[in-house]
Amino acid sequence: MLNTFFAVLRRDLLLAWRGRADVLVTLAFFIIVVCLFPFGVGAEPNLLRAIAPGVLWVAALLACLLSLHRLFAQDYADGTLEQLLLSREPAALWVMAKVLAFWISTGLPVIAIAPAMALLLDLEQGGLTVLILSLALGTPILGLLGAVGAALTLGLRGGGMLLALLVLPLFVPVLIFGAGAVEAELSGSGAVAHLLLLGGGLAGALALAPVACAAALRISTD
Repeated sequence: MLNTFFAVLRRDLLLAWRGRADVLVTLAFFIIVVCLFPFGVGAEPNLLRAIAPGVLWVAALLACLLSLHRLFAQDYADGTLEQLLLSREPAALWVMAKVLAFWISTGLPVIAIAPAMALLLDLEQGGLTVLILSLALGTPILGLLGAVGAALTLGLRGGGMLLALLVLPLFVPVLIFGAGAVEAELSGSGAVAHLLLLGGGLAGALALAPVACAAALRISTD
């Protein structure tokens, strides 16, 4: 079974590399959203420092949402998805591989560029480590939950709008705990509780989302 997992992971990463323009668009979107806030609210350092955790997390959430539509779309269009569903391998296994490839090509670049964007917003140095940790725990949850929404809206006309309506309410707790972790660390109360909640959410999403996603894919392809 692990051979199937790594084969799907390798294939999706190769496809992401060949279509790296989409990855660059997602990263550029994240950077542009963060850079627009100083123009909208002003360049006053104390204000930017106060809103920095929320701005960075909202930008990361929207960047993830922007790219969710391509998670299964190409495989659905060329028939690969039906072949995977008909295979003997557990669907949850290769779904997990596809979500991991999605996170590596989307979430990981966002995490890598986030410290530079945090410095742009004058986020204090003490919050940078917690920001990276919260994004590392939170963005996989966004990918797992978003995969379920992407599977449910696969092949539907106007599926992008419906996908946003489905997954945005589910993303809100991740946003609250992710941004709250940075704010708690900066206020001196500690970010451990928020990070533990994110870790628990990630464990739950890893256990449940691939199974739910596989069931949704079967419904969408019937």
